[in-house]
Amino acid sequence: MATILPALSTITRMTSGERRFGQRLESLLEDNYLVWYDIPIGRQRRYPDFILLYPSRGLLFLEVKDWKIDTLRSMTPERAEIVTNEGLKTVSNPLQQARQCSFTAINQLERDPQLTQTNTRYKGKLCFPYGHGVVFPNITRRQWNEAVSAEDQERILPAHRLICKDEMLPTTDPEAFQQRLWGMFDYNFGGELSVPQIDRIRWQLFPEVRIDSPTQDLFDDEEDTQHAVEMIPDVVRVMDLQQERLARNMGDGHRVIHGVAGSGKTLILGYRCLHLAQAVQKPMLVLCFNITLAARLRKFIAEKGIAEKVQVHHFHEWCKRQLDTYDIKTLPGSKPAYERQVESVINAVDEGWIPRAQYSALMIDEGHDFEQAWLKLVVQMIDPTTNSLLLLYDDAQSIYQKQSLKFPLSTAGIQARGRTTILKLNYRNTREILTFAYDFAKDFLQSHDADDDHIPLIKPEVAGVSGPTPAFRLRHNKEDEARYIAHCVKRWREDGSELNSIAIIYAHNTQGKRFHSALQEAGIPSRCLQDAATKREYDPMADEVVLLSRQSSKGLEFDTVLLCGVGELADNEERYAQETRLLYVGMTRARRRLMITSSKLNAYTERLAELA
Repeated sequence: MATILPALSTITRMTSGERRFGQRLESLLEDNYLVWYDIPIGRQRRYPDFILLYPSRGLLFLEVKDWKIDTLRSMTPERAEIVTNEGLKTVSNPLQQARQCSFTAINQLERDPQLTQTNTRYKGKLCFPYGHGVVFPNITRRQWNEAVSAEDQERILPAHRLICKDEMLPTTDPEAFQQRLWGMFDYNFGGELSVPQIDRIRWQLFPEVRIDSPTQDLFDDEEDTQHAVEMIPDVVRVMDLQQERLARNMGDGHRVIHGVAGSGKTLILGYRCLHLAQAVQKPMLVLCFNITLAARLRKFIAEKGIAEKVQVHHFHEWCKRQLDTYDIKTLPGSKPAYERQVESVINAVDEGWIPRAQYSALMIDEGHDFEQAWLKLVVQMIDPTTNSLLLLYDDAQSIYQKQSLKFPLSTAGIQARGRTTILKLNYRNTREILTFAYDFAKDFLQSHDADDDHIPLIKPEVAGVSGPTPAFRLRHNKEDEARYIAHCVKRWREDGSELNSIAIIYAHNTQGKRFHSALQEAGIPSRCLQDAATKREYDPMADEVVLLSRQSSKGLEFDTVLLCGVGELADNEERYAQETRLLYVGMTRARRRLMITSSKLNAYTERLAELA
C-alpha cells in the first residue's frame, strides 16, 4: 500500500474523482511508493494534484480532472472549453498544467549536484527519470477515442499520457495500473534512488520539512543559479516520513503529541504554524516555560518566514505582556511577582478586563512544565471559530514537581480524546548517547500507559545513527575541571567544530561563571545565559559557545554537550530523583558527542563511572 501525504481520510477538499484515484494509488501501488496530494512546489507555488515518487522509477506529476465527455466541448494543446454550472468556461489544458508543475520541480532539482548526472553528454541533467500526465476519472478510453481522433490526441493529449475511468477500477490489475503510470515517461534509465537522494528530493520540493534550514524557497533569484547551488548543503536534514505524515495529517481542533526527547516535536510545531499561517486572520501564539527555549523558538519561527503571524513567548513573559497591554495592575501580596502576575491575568480574564479568543491558534511546547491553571487560562485565548490547539510534551523531562501534568487534560479545557499521538523514536541522539542517558536514569523513567486524557511516560526507542561513546572525566579539583573544559573546546574548534554547536551545561550559576571565565582566559568566544535578558537575547547562530543550566537547556540541542560539575550535586535521597532527571535532560541535548565532567565523587559519578 502506497504512503499518501496527507492521508486521504484527513482531506476534506477533494473532488470525488481525485479521491477515487487516490484510493487506487493507495491500494494498487506497492509499499515503497510515496504520493503527495495538492502540496505546493516552487517559488510560484504550483499545486500539482498528485506527485508520485518511486525509488526504482523516478518522479511523476499528475493532474486529475472530473470532466465528463458531454461537458468537454473542445480542447487544444493550450486550452479546453468545458460546461460548468456557471456556463461555458475556458481553462488550461491539464497536460500543460502537469508539464508546468513538473518543469518547476525539475528546474529546482537540477540545481542540486547530488541529484544530477556527471557524464559529459548529460551533465547537469537529473540522474533519475521524470514524467507527467492526466487522469480522467469520469471518461472511459472508448469515450475519449470516439470523441477525439488519434491524430488530434497526439497533438493535444497523447494516449500514453492519459489514464481513463475504466483503467482505474477497483478490479484493475495492479501491474497494468502501474504500467499505465510509468508509460507516461519518455525514457527510463538509472538505478534505484538511495534514501539520501530521496531525502534531497523532499528537501528541495517541500521546504516545510527541512531541519535547520530556512523554509522559504532558496531560489528567489532564478538568474543566480550558481549562488543557489552554493546554498544547498552537502548533507540535508528532513523530517522522516513518520514525522511528515503526522504533520500533514493533523486536522482541526485540539491535538496532543506525547513525544520522547529528540522525536521531532518542535519540527511538527513549526510545520503546524507554517500550515496555519496561510489561512488565519488573527495571530498565532506559541508558548513554552523556558526563556531560552522561547528565544530559540522565535528564531525557528523566523527561519520559517512567518514571524509576523506568530507570537512566541515564555509563559510568564506572556502574562506580563497581557497586563501591560490591557493596563491591569498586578495583585498585591507576598508571593513572588511572577506568580502574582499569573493570578492577575487569570482574574482579569474572569472579570472580562482581558479578552478571550485573541489568537487563531495556540501551540504549547514542553507542555509538561505547565500547571493546570495555566493551561486553563491559555486555552481560553483560542478563537472558537478555529479552535486550534497543539500541546506537545515529554513527561520524562518533567523537572518541576509543581507543574507536572498529573491531572486530566480535560479539566484544563483540552479536548483531545481520540486526537493524541505518541512518538517513541528518538532522532536527535546517537544510539550510544540515548542508551547511556536512559541506562543512567531508567530507575526514574519507567514507562507507563495512560488514556487520552492523562499523561503517559514513554520509553524512548533509538532511531539515530551511531557515534562516539559518551565519556566521563574526573578531574583533580574545580579549577582543573574548568581548564580541562576549555582545553576540550579549543581542541574541538581546531578540529573543525563550530563554536555554536557546542554547549556547556552546568548545575549551578557559580559553576557557569567559573567555566565561562576559563573559556574567556583561553580566548574562546562564549556567552553564559544566567539572567532573563541574556536568555531572551540568545542567538543559536552566533559564533560562540553557550553556557546554560540544565533547566535552561530543555528543548534545545547541540552537536556537542559538556555536562559539567556533576560532583557538586546533592545526592541525598530527597534530591536524587530530581537531579537524575535533570542530568537526563542535559545528556539528551547532545546530538553526536557527550562528555560529562566532575571534580568530586558522589553517587552520580559512581553510576557514571560504571556506564562509561
